[in-house]
Amino acid sequence: MNQDKSADCHADCSSSAELLNHDCFCKTLDSSQLNKILQSDNINQDILISHPQLFSNTTVFISPAQQQQMHDIVRAVERVVALPAYQREILARAPAIAVFNPGTAGVFMGYDFHLSESGPKVIEINTNAGGAFLNSVLASAQTECCRAAGHLVPRLKPRLDQEFIAMFKHEWQLAHGDKPLTSVAIVDENPTQQFLYPEFKMAQRLFEREGIVAVIADPSELYLSEQRLFCQGKAIDLVYNRLTDFSLVGESLNILRQAYIQNLIVLTPNPHQHALYADKRNLIILSDEQRLKELGASAQDCAILRAGIPPTQAVRAHNAPHLWAERRQLFFKPASGFGSRAAYRGDKITKRVWDEILQSDYVAQQIVLPSERGILVDRTPTALKMDIRAYVYRGHIQLIAARLYQGQTTNFRTQGGGFAPVFVAA
Repeated sequence: MNQDKSADCHADCSSSAELLNHDCFCKTLDSSQLNKILQSDNINQDILISHPQLFSNTTVFISPAQQQQMHDIVRAVERVVALPAYQREILARAPAIAVFNPGTAGVFMGYDFHLSESGPKVIEINTNAGGAFLNSVLASAQTECCRAAGHLVPRLKPRLDQEFIAMFKHEWQLAHGDKPLTSVAIVDENPTQQFLYPEFKMAQRLFEREGIVAVIADPSELYLSEQRLFCQGKAIDLVYNRLTDFSLVGESLNILRQAYIQNLIVLTPNPHQHALYADKRNLIILSDEQRLKELGASAQDCAILRAGIPPTQAVRAHNAPHLWAERRQLFFKPASGFGSRAAYRGDKITKRVWDEILQSDYVAQQIVLPSERGILVDRTPTALKMDIRAYVYRGHIQLIAARLYQGQTTNFRTQGGGFAPVFVAA
């Protein structure tokens, strides 16, 4: 058992994920191992000082049944998204650029779950979900705790590195067959100022180890020459898209938008994938059993999604009085939002904010309260909320991680909080 453990665990910890999350106060993070891996990825160890709440010291547990339910939900969503009738309906209201389908699948799809008494519930689906590289490191830097019965948690990073690089190569092959991928640009606005910039460096290092030229760039650094996209003097094959301008409408994205539309690069993820998966209005359909049946979904998928996605509806003038009356049971999200920006729990909404919501494009989702993870903060037992994120490629869950926090939404500012690895408690 971890020698840093500061409290005894419940006697039945080893047999129950719920009890482990509630009563196991083990500190499982091996900081020396984490530092060693970060050094190997050319990441300055100061990240642990500059980002003190990026990594939690503990582990989160789910049951085998919860793991299977997550897999079932992800696969059901994938099958629905593939339905021609679903795609016609979604793309009819999407931006014009989203109709263009270059045939790729989109790296690092993120399915965010809350764990309810009746099973995992999808709160939202995201393209370009952040944190996968960091969480692969975190999962590889854990020691055993009371759950382990003598078994160390597996060292995951080498396997995941290969899975991640294979994913990017497959995106390239979908567009260019056997032609080798030679160069990648990791693109975001002001990348060095982004909170997750350290994982841009990790991605860059991974590409370079595979012999692939990799640059980290602001979109303003991109330029076109002789029907090629260039960045920092290098011709670019593939752009790993970390932008939150999902439709590429900003003026600073003109060059990237041209390169994408003219098929000069592979852009992953791209506007087509965002429209089909991550627009919050999609949850209205995915949580509506009758609508799913009309679109051609199977009875099995309808049942899985009815159980796995909270009822969601558009906020419109005609239902505004009802939604206001029921607001304490609802969470309000902008249709094209990300990262919990401008999202509100109904019981926290003022009349001023409500008026702003009515002037915008919002959805109202039935609240599923997050479950909790018990940790020690200054030796005091403390309950933190947790979200569970599944990183997905082509319907396959690559990695499951948690974010621990206090407050309305995940924030990476909570003492003891941050990313935490997720393991299945047998």
